[in-house]
Amino acid sequence: MTGLKISLILAAIAGLTLTACLNSQKGSFVIADSKSYEASLFRQHCAICHGPEANGRTLDNNAKVPSLRTGPFKMQTEAAIENQITNGGNGMPPFRDQLTQREISMMTEFVYRDLRGN
Repeated sequence: MTGLKISLILAAIAGLTLTACLNSQKGSFVIADSKSYEASLFRQHCAICHGPEANGRTLDNNAKVPSLRTGPFKMQTEAAIENQITNGGNGMPPFRDQLTQREISMMTEFVYRDLRGN
């Protein structure tokens, strides 16, 4: 009986470890499930172009908006992400007049850490 209990405990630990590993994989953050301020800002300012889960999309004018989770834009540094949010460019509008510097910093970290899994 003790051996069975130990086996069950070890199986439970292994299951929890596997779940933690799977959840920590890049791109596993679900914006729709998040109640964070950053996710709220994303839904308000970014989802219209980047899609509700930041996977990119094609706009009505056929412009392709990149994924913030995968692809070449994923390789950007935090400084490059902050510059893009602040100053816009390459079709993206600047947000320096819509977001505070604190919000821009929060969104930079949100994209870099949560969406890209860095």
